[in-house]
Amino acid sequence: MINFRNIALATCCLAVLTIGESNAQSGRKKAKTIEETATAQTQAPQPSERERHISEALFLDGMKYFLLEDYKQALQLFQKAYTVTPTNAALNYKIAETYLHLKNPREALPFAKAAIAQESKNAYYYLLLAQAHTEQNQITEAAQAYNNLLNNVPGSEAYLFNLADLYLSQSRFDDALKTYERIEKQYGPLEQLSVSRQQIYLRQKNVVKAIQEGEKLIATNPTEIRYYLSLAELYNASKQPDYAIKTLQKALQVEQANPFAHLMLSDLNRQKGNLRESEKQVKLAFASPELDIDTKVRILVDFIRQLPNPAVEGIALELADLTMQSHPEEAKAYAVAGDLQTIIGKKTQARDNYLKAVTFDDSHFKIWQQIVLLDAELSQSDALVKHSEQALELFPNQSVFWFYNGTGHLIEKNFDKAVKALEYGKRLSANEPELAMQFNMQLGDGYNSLKNYKKSDEAYEAVLAVDVNNEHVLNNYSYFLSLRNEKLEVAKKMASRLVQQHPTNPTYLDTYAWVLYKLGDYDGARKYLEQAVAISDDATVVEHYGDVLFKLGKKEEAVSHWQKAKLKGEASAFIDRKIKEKKLYEE
Repeated sequence: MINFRNIALATCCLAVLTIGESNAQSGRKKAKTIEETATAQTQAPQPSERERHISEALFLDGMKYFLLEDYKQALQLFQKAYTVTPTNAALNYKIAETYLHLKNPREALPFAKAAIAQESKNAYYYLLLAQAHTEQNQITEAAQAYNNLLNNVPGSEAYLFNLADLYLSQSRFDDALKTYERIEKQYGPLEQLSVSRQQIYLRQKNVVKAIQEGEKLIATNPTEIRYYLSLAELYNASKQPDYAIKTLQKALQVEQANPFAHLMLSDLNRQKGNLRESEKQVKLAFASPELDIDTKVRILVDFIRQLPNPAVEGIALELADLTMQSHPEEAKAYAVAGDLQTIIGKKTQARDNYLKAVTFDDSHFKIWQQIVLLDAELSQSDALVKHSEQALELFPNQSVFWFYNGTGHLIEKNFDKAVKALEYGKRLSANEPELAMQFNMQLGDGYNSLKNYKKSDEAYEAVLAVDVNNEHVLNNYSYFLSLRNEKLEVAKKMASRLVQQHPTNPTYLDTYAWVLYKLGDYDGARKYLEQAVAISDDATVVEHYGDVLFKLGKKEEAVSHWQKAKLKGEASAFIDRKIKEKKLYEE
C-alpha cells in the first residue's frame, strides 16, 4: 500500500549558494505587509560575485549553529547573509525554518513566501509555508499552500495525503472526503482510503455509510480478519445483531480460532438470550493463548462484580481455569482466579492460587495480604507464620503483616515471638488507631500467657478506652481476671455487659458464670451455665458446669459432666483427677 504521509521537511543545504534573506534586520520597519516584503525581495538588485561569496560564507557559518540547535545565533548569521543576497531562495527558506524553530511562525511567513516566489518548483518551500500557517491555526491558508504545491510542482500528488490529514486534524470532514476523491483519481482504490472514510463517517455518526465502507473493505480484502470484526461491531452498534453474527461467522471461516470473534459472538448471543451458546463462545475465546491476559482478566473482573451469584459461578470458575492453563506463567492469571475463589468460598484453592501468583511476581502487597488473611480464616497458624514472614521480607514496614505474624505465633503458643512482633507492628500503626486497637487486643492475650499481667491489663484497658463494648476484650479480660482472682467486681461488670448484649452466646455466658463462680455466687453461675450447655457442648463449658454442680453438692451430676467434657478432649489438665477422685481441683 502506498503511504505518502508525514514526509519530513528537508533542511535543504544547497551546494551552490548565492544566499540571502531575512526580514531580520532588527531596525527594519514592521509596517510592510508580508506580501510587500516578498515582492520587495524579488525586486532587489542582483548581488556581485564578491557579495555572493560573503553571503555564502555567512550562510555556512549560520548552518553550523543551526545544526547545533543554537537557532538565535544561526538566525543572526542568516540575517547578515540576507542583507547581502536577499533574493536567494534557499536563504529565505532557511530563515523561515529557523523562525519556526524559535516558535515564531508569524515572522517565518514572508521568508517562506519569498522562497516560493523565487523558486516556485521546490515542494519543500510550500510545505514550510503550510507549516507556518498551520502553527498559527490559519488552516484555510495552509490548505491553499498545499493546493499551490500540487498545482505548481510536477509529481507532487503524494502531498494530497498531507492535505487530507490537515483537514482531518481540524475536523473538516467534507474537505477531507473530497481530498480522498482526488487521491483515488490519482492512485485508484486504496485500502487506507476506505479505512479513513469509515472513520470519518463514524465521527459524523453516519453508521450506514460506515457499514458500506466496511463491506467494501471486506470485498477487496477478504482475508483481513480485522475488517470483519470492525463491520460486526458496526452492525451491532446499529442494532442489527443478526448481521453482526453472520459477519463473525464468516470471519471464523477465515480464521477459525480467532478469540475476538468468539468473544463478540459470546456477547451477541448473550444479548439475544442464547446463554448456552454465549458460554460456549467465551470458553473458546479463553482457551486461546492469543487472547491477551489483560483482556481475560478484565472479563473475569466483570464476573467478579456479579458475585455472589450461583448463575455465573460455574462459568466464571471455568474461565479462570482456562486462563491459568493458557497463561501458566502469568501472575495475573492465578491472582484473578484467587479473587473469584475467595468470593465463592473456595478458600483453600484461592490461597493456593495466590501463592502461585507470588512465585511469578511477589511485588504485590494486596496478594500477600489475601494470603495471610486466608491462612487465618483457614485456621492454619503454621502457614500464617510462614507466609507472614515471607511477606515481611518484602514489606517490612507494613504493620498488617506484623499483626498476622504475631497472631500466628500467639496461636502457635510462641508467646515471646508473638508479643515481639505485635509490639513492633503496633509502633508502625501509631497513625492508624483502628489497627493499633487490634494490636492491643492481641497483646493483652499474649502478655497474659506470659503472666505479665500488668502489660496485659494495660493493653486491654487501651482497647476499652477506644471501644468500651469490644467483645474480645470484655470476654478475655474478665475471664483472665477471674482465673487470677483479681478485680472480680470489675470482671463481673465487664462480663455482665457482654451477656446483656449477647444473651445467647455460650462463650460469653460461660465467662459470666465463671466470674460469678469465683465470687461464690454458685446459683447465679448455675443459671447461666445451664443456658450455655443448652446451646453448646464445648468441653470447657461442660466442665465448668460440673464444677458448679459440685459446689452445689450435686457430686454425681458433677462427675457425669466432667466425663462428658473429657470425651471432647479439650478439658482442663485436672479432668482425670476430678473424675477419678470425684473431687474438685482448680488451678
